[in-house]
Amino acid sequence: MSKESNRQPVGNLQWANDLNSFFNRFDRVADPPLAQLAPLLSAPSIQPCAPLPLTRKQVRRELRKMKVSCDAALRAAESRSALPADRRYSAGLGELAVPTQPEEEERFGGYCSDFSSRTSFRRASPEQQELSYQGAGEEEERIRGFKTRTGRRNTAYWYFLQCKRLIRENRLAEALQLFEGDMLKGERLQPEEFNYSVLIGGCGRAGYVKKAFQLYNNMKKRGLEPSDATYTALFNACAQSPWKQSGLEQALKLRQELRRKNVPLNAITHHALLKTVALSGDLKACFQVLRDMLQSGQAITQETFQYLLMCCVEDKQQGFRLALQVWHQMLSAGLKPDQQNYNILLRAARDCGIGDPAMASALLLRGREESGPKVTAQRRRQRSKVREETPHSKPLDVEFFESRLLTLPSDAIAPDTRPGGLSQSRDKTLDLSQVENLRRNTQREGDPSNLTEQTQLLPLSSRNDLLSGPPTATSQNSHLPNLLDPSTCCSDVVALGTVNTMSDRLALMGNLEGFLGKMANDGLKPTIKTITLLADVMEPSSQLIQSLISVAAESGVKLDVAFFNTLIRKAAKAGDLGGAKAVKVLMAERNLPANAQTFCGIALACSRQKDGLQLLSDMEACGIKPNAHVFSALISQASRRLDYTYLHELLKQMHRLQVPPNEVIIRQLEFAAQYPPNYDQFKSKNTYLEKIDGFRGFYRQWLEFMPGEETPHPWDKYRLPKPEAEQDGVSLQNQSTNSNQSSETT
Repeated sequence: MSKESNRQPVGNLQWANDLNSFFNRFDRVADPPLAQLAPLLSAPSIQPCAPLPLTRKQVRRELRKMKVSCDAALRAAESRSALPADRRYSAGLGELAVPTQPEEEERFGGYCSDFSSRTSFRRASPEQQELSYQGAGEEEERIRGFKTRTGRRNTAYWYFLQCKRLIRENRLAEALQLFEGDMLKGERLQPEEFNYSVLIGGCGRAGYVKKAFQLYNNMKKRGLEPSDATYTALFNACAQSPWKQSGLEQALKLRQELRRKNVPLNAITHHALLKTVALSGDLKACFQVLRDMLQSGQAITQETFQYLLMCCVEDKQQGFRLALQVWHQMLSAGLKPDQQNYNILLRAARDCGIGDPAMASALLLRGREESGPKVTAQRRRQRSKVREETPHSKPLDVEFFESRLLTLPSDAIAPDTRPGGLSQSRDKTLDLSQVENLRRNTQREGDPSNLTEQTQLLPLSSRNDLLSGPPTATSQNSHLPNLLDPSTCCSDVVALGTVNTMSDRLALMGNLEGFLGKMANDGLKPTIKTITLLADVMEPSSQLIQSLISVAAESGVKLDVAFFNTLIRKAAKAGDLGGAKAVKVLMAERNLPANAQTFCGIALACSRQKDGLQLLSDMEACGIKPNAHVFSALISQASRRLDYTYLHELLKQMHRLQVPPNEVIIRQLEFAAQYPPNYDQFKSKNTYLEKIDGFRGFYRQWLEFMPGEETPHPWDKYRLPKPEAEQDGVSLQNQSTNSNQSSETT
């Protein structure tokens, strides 16, 4: 069919009328929003009689294009203005409903933020991509070029054994470097739980709390499940922390975390937690841990009471009285003390006081039958059930134990020790006020020194002896009880007076013979630590020293340098320079070399310049360089005598030997350089302060050219040389990549 045959004659106007009627439908719409669609919907007006050069197919094609564009425009208008359903364009009818309400203002481009959080996108520059590829290549080359210490690929267990060996040799920093540098970064091995546990245990023994918890957090990030040994090591790290309060806070946070996770603690972990709380001196928290142990069904052993005794030692005012109460409770629970319990009790006698004498008399001078609570029938039935389950131990009443240990002075004084005469319950009781009156009367008579130096355990039979004269050591030991044995507290001794010295507190435990006899009854022999503590607590007399040396020989204990250093320090504190040097000669006879602590103890007795300079020359002859502790002891003796010539010479010797002063020496010198209060050098002459001005001038110049000694941080020797950001296998390249990604997203 030819092209001309497809054309219709101009006179046939049926298709033109259909087209005109189609456009007339849109001409009837007069709404303003629809007027905006006029460019899309309008078409040039067609006159019925005008000739059209278009064919029928072309007209239909144009109509389809116009309809598609109209539908798209209407859908866009509906999405922008949220038109109701009655205004939507009906495709089947080809009609558009007239709007009934004005359309809202259009916000072109305001809906894009609802579908995307990123506002802009930026490609990485070619330079950055090249750097990232270059860093990845260098990292791969470094991993390939890493050579292990054995020349082959090791396992996680091999690293565990190596770290354990290094920690045992006190080389914790090398163990950490081996784990983090070689295992994680070098060989890229996946660590196991035992790798972390052995390192956390080493950090715990060193008190490195920060590193221990860093390893614990890295362990959890890797999805490893901590074991009981891990938790025990963490609590030990808190206990050995140089800052007790901070360590206690870390331990309590860890305990709360374990409670949230419902992780039960075994006896060893509970003891580690109890040790942490005990070293902080919190008795109430110790009893809370004790309750948790009993609720978990765990047995109370000598180790448990050992940590309670350690908590008592932290109380310097009344720690000795608290330790004796804990000791009595341990004996009443049917537990036999071990060697550690005896040693801690000696520490309490050395470092702690007894507190209020009336309170100590009321709590300590009671028999075992009086110290227990009133047992009801219900409690007796409960105790019988517990005895059936555990026949070899006695139940511990924690509530009563805590109330007795944390009692107030007003509640502790029993009726037999209150003022007002003799007790009605004891016929042989002497009141504490009468004891004090007897002491005052005796002191007025002119013999006060012996009473204050002796232990004031006063039996009624010794009243006449007290009025007549001071008792001797032999007469006291014949009738004085041993407070380590509660059965002897029901004797005729009724009250405690002032207990000031360490030897007085040792006398309450039976002196040397009574203490060693009680140990022998429990089947224990003294160790070198026990002998050293006894030497520190006893009076510095040659007879007692010889008896202590003979006891060590009978027990088969080999005396070491620390024991003789303790004897030297005791003699020097008493001002006996000759006795201190005699002990040093005794060391030489036993072929024991003197160390810096030996000369530091002798320096405590060098109150004259000649003695101090002789000590420094003796140290140089022995090949021992004087340290800051030796000079601190010498400066303290010179400051007490206000001997500024002695101080001037000591400062010169420190400059000659290049011994930097520490904080203690600076405080001592600042105190010595101050004028006394209310001192007027023009009003009166003081022979002791004549040379203070010259010393003050030299001291100011000495501070300018003398370097000071900085106090090292306790964790410096364990820290790694690399920054802490590169820990647990995280490379710096990963951090730089993350920073680049965050900077690209704006």
